[in-house]
Amino acid sequence: MTLEPLLHAPLAVKIHVATVVPAFFLGTYLIFFSRKGAPHHRALGYVYLSLMTITAIAALFIHAIMPNSPFFGLSPIHLFVPLTLFGVVGALRGAWTHKIGLHRRAMLGVYIGGLLIAGSLAFMPGRIMHAAVFGS
Repeated sequence: MTLEPLLHAPLAVKIHVATVVPAFFLGTYLIFFSRKGAPHHRALGYVYLSLMTITAIAALFIHAIMPNSPFFGLSPIHLFVPLTLFGVVGALRGAWTHKIGLHRRAMLGVYIGGLLIAGSLAFMPGRIMHAAVFGS
């Protein structure tokens, strides 16, 4: 493992990684270990959703997969950006209106779609995270 590829990555990639890594650990804690409804769960939930929002927005400025795409450099993985942002809004709306089912579904959607699925795609060969973790 080497941080060299990340040190030479564009700023958007650095911001994306700097927010998604803590979001992954915080999201895992909130979903699996945190007592739901507790004050610390609520406070950490706001931090988690803020990190995921920044992560999603930063992803819009990463065009490494298809820089010459006819869609402004966006690739299919960018479909997770609106899904994540809609999930963040749904999670907040569910929490604020005490619709626990909506909140739970939205939070799981953000975690599974925005972190697990999109995150696993970041480790495919040829990607910066693959080079950082597994070497070129």
